[in-house]
Amino acid sequence: MILAKITRITTQKKSKSRYNIFLDRNNKETYGFSVDEDILIEFHLRKGLDLDESTIEALIQKDNIHKSFTLALNYLSYRMRSKKEIHDYLVKKEVEPDQVPVVVARLENEGFLNDKEFAASLVRTRKNTTSKGPLLVKKELLEKGVPLITAEEAVQLYSYEDQYDKAAKWVEKKLKSNGTKSFRQQVQSLQQTLMQKGFTNDVIKDVLSEINDEKDEDNEWEAVVYQGEKLLRKFSLKEKGPALKHKIKAGLYRKGFSFEHIDRFIEEYVE
Repeated sequence: MILAKITRITTQKKSKSRYNIFLDRNNKETYGFSVDEDILIEFHLRKGLDLDESTIEALIQKDNIHKSFTLALNYLSYRMRSKKEIHDYLVKKEVEPDQVPVVVARLENEGFLNDKEFAASLVRTRKNTTSKGPLLVKKELLEKGVPLITAEEAVQLYSYEDQYDKAAKWVEKKLKSNGTKSFRQQVQSLQQTLMQKGFTNDVIKDVLSEINDEKDEDNEWEAVVYQGEKLLRKFSLKEKGPALKHKIKAGLYRKGFSFEHIDRFIEEYVE
C-alpha cells in the first residue's frame, strides 16, 4: 500500500469553492488533485493526512461526479427538464458514461428531477401560453423521453373545456381573417389545422358545428365575387360563351361555394 501525505491545501483562484491538494510523494511535494469544498469537508481532508492510492482514486471519482452533478443543477436552473434531457445533456458535456446514471439517480433522489412533475408543468405551460392541443403536447412529452403512461396522465390536465375554449377562440380569429375564401373551404382548412395543432376529434367536431350557424351571407357573396373575378380574368383570355361559364362554375365549385351563389355570379358578372 503506497501512502501519500497531504502537505498543503490551497484555494483555486478562479473558484473559491474548489481546493488544490498537494501531496508528499517520496519526500517531494507535487500537485495531487483538486476537490470541491463539499468533498473536502465530507472526507475531513487536511494537512498531514495520509492517503493511499485507492482513496485518492475514490476522491477523484467522487469529485468528478460532484462536478457533473453541479453542471446538471446549473442546467436545471433555467427550467425543469426530463430525465432524458438531463441524460443527453451530460453525454453532450462528455461526462463519463458510468457516471451519468449516478448523477441522474442523485438528482431524482434529491428531488431535482421528476418526470411526472415535469410533464404536468409542461402541459400547464403549453395550455396557457400556446395554441397547441393536448395530442401535440403529448407528442412533445414523448420526444423529451417522458414515459407514455406519465405523458397520458399529464395531458388529462388539459380538460375538454380548456380545449374547447382555446380552439373556439382560435377559430373565431381565423374566420375573421379569411374573408376571400368560401365558408366551406374555411371550415375544411380550420378542421385540418386544428388536427395538426393536436386537438381531439370530439372538440374539433363540436367547435366547428357551432360556427355553422355563424355563416355570413354578405361575406360569402363577397368571397364569391373575389374568387369569381379572378377566374374570369384567368379564363376569359382563351374561353368565351358556355365554355367560359363552365370553367368559372367548376372553379368556384371546387372552392366550396354553393350552386346558388355560383349561378348568381355567372348571371351578374359573366352574362
